[in-house]
This record gives sequence, structure tokens and C-alpha cells, in this order.
Amino acid sequence: MKSHRVLVIGVGSIGERHLRCFHTTGRAELTFCEPNETLRRTIAERYGVEGYGSLDAALAAGRTFEAAVIATPAPSHIPIATRLAEAGLHLLIEKPLSTSLDGIDALEAAIARRGVTVAVAYVLRGHPVLRAMRAAIASGRFGRPLQVVAVSGQHFPKYRPAYREIYYTRHATGGGAIQDALTHSVNAVEWLVGPIDAVAADAAHQCLEGVEVEDTVHVLARHGDTLSVFTLNQYQAPNENTITVVAERGTARMEYHNGRWCSMTEPDTPWHEEMTFAGERDTLFVNQANAFLDAVEGKGPVDCTLAEAVHTLRVMLAILGSSQGSTLTPIVR
Repeated sequence: MKSHRVLVIGVGSIGERHLRCFHTTGRAELTFCEPNETLRRTIAERYGVEGYGSLDAALAAGRTFEAAVIATPAPSHIPIATRLAEAGLHLLIEKPLSTSLDGIDALEAAIARRGVTVAVAYVLRGHPVLRAMRAAIASGRFGRPLQVVAVSGQHFPKYRPAYREIYYTRHATGGGAIQDALTHSVNAVEWLVGPIDAVAADAAHQCLEGVEVEDTVHVLARHGDTLSVFTLNQYQAPNENTITVVAERGTARMEYHNGRWCSMTEPDTPWHEEMTFAGERDTLFVNQANAFLDAVEGKGPVDCTLAEAVHTLRVMLAILGSSQGSTLTPIVR
């Protein structure tokens, strides 16, 4: 099995997970860069890999990297990706792709010139259950999708206790429920039924302590003739995430929190369990890493292309803009 020389840029929570999961594949020789000296030493000792204090230091060390994982704050993704694409490195870029469309054209041009493989880390696409449900929908088994309902919520402080001290606190750094969390559901639904071409949104900060960014979002969207609705909050007690696709001849539902997808074709009958998945969350990231390395070797497509991620970014910016500028129609009594 070929071993690829992979540089992980940034080893905060998500960067460390990428490093760990690429290591688990057994297909990568890993190096990382991280400016926080304490964190750099901890990660180097924990995984027995070499760490550098900056990207410049890593690139100047005389090592030749084939690929890089970009897990830095969202505003830096495009500049770093463009630099590394120009250097001929294959890239896995964390989501969201960016907080604006600035620099996208230059990145696309660099990728075209150098012919590198680029994927964006929307990890739900590596979920076996979502993949199986997508295949069933694409087969035409349920007929044309008519409506999608995506509902998600969790108690964010339980899972990200440091949320008040990281990028989450500001839209400019990729924070807030829309850019940080809703983007996963939007990208997944676009993968299931096609790209969104119109949105209307409402969002508010309801109760998360210590921040002012939105923690609650409602979105109406259209994917051509298919209608969708997204709802998300980051403070409820249940940790639940469902995507329901209602089609002409049946309904398919993914329950992420239960690791299953199920279907119903006869009205008011029990759900038919189609598939379950009991793997750990890391399994999705290992799947993603393997798919990326397969694509680098020319053995298959990436899970999420740059073009797909750019479209999702456009949608998320439209949702953010709509939610900030929306006016609700008052009901006169």
C-alpha cells in the first residue's frame, strides 16, 4: 500500500481529528504545523509525528509533501489552498470553504494549471447510511423528490464547551449556527436532491451564553421544483439530526443520531429500516480520508468537489444575508 506524505495545517479540534484519522488509514506519512507551541508539543507527543510552528517553516524544512489538509480558520482556507495548489499539492479543505467568495477564481485557476485533486471536507458524505439513501433516491425507487425537511439540534455547550473562545463568536471567522452547523445539512441535502437556487431565512440569537451570533435558524429553499425546509438550534437537550425526503412514491428518512435510514411507501404504516450504521464518528473521517487518498491515486472521485462546495458557500452567504435583512410580515389582529 502506498504511503502519502500529508501535511496537516492546524491541529485544533478538527485538525487533530484529521491527523488521527489519516493515521488510521495506514496510508499516510504525517507532518503538521501549528502556531500554538503548547498544542504543537502535545500533538507531536501524542501521535509521534513532527510538528512545525508555521506553514512557512514546514515548507522550508526540505520535506516534499504530496497533499495537505487545511484545518485553519475559514477565512484563511482560500489563500492557503491557492498557495499550496500552485506548489502542486493535492488538497482536502475543511468546511466551510470560506466566509466569502474572495479568491475563488484564483484558486480554481491554480488548480487547473497544476492539475491537483481538491476535496472539501463535508464529512456527512462519507456516512454509509446517507450514501445508501442517496443511491436509493437516485435510482428512482421513490420517484421524483418533492419536499425535503432537515431538522437538527443539540446542546452546543456540551459538545463544544470552548465555543466562546474560538472562531464561533464572529461571522467574520466562520462562526454562528449558519456557517458552523447548518452548512452540513445544506450540503447534504444538495447532494441528495440537487443544488439550491433560491432561499429565504430567519435567524436569531436565542439563548447561548457569551455570544451574540445566531443559535437558531429557519430556512425555506428551492432546488428547482423540489421544496425544502431547514430548522436548527444549538441549545436543545436532544442531540438529533434528521433529513426526510418526501417523493412521489414514498418517503426516505436519515436519522443521523440513530445511525439509520428508513423508508415508507404505504400511508400510515411502520417505517421500514433499510440500513443501520453503528460506527464511531471517527469512522466517517477515516472514510473521508480514504476517499481523498483514492482520488489522489486516480481510483475514484472525491466525496465533495470544490465546485459543489463553492455552490454551498454561495447558498450559505445567501442564507446569512437573508437572515440579517429579513423582515417578517406582521399579522394584523
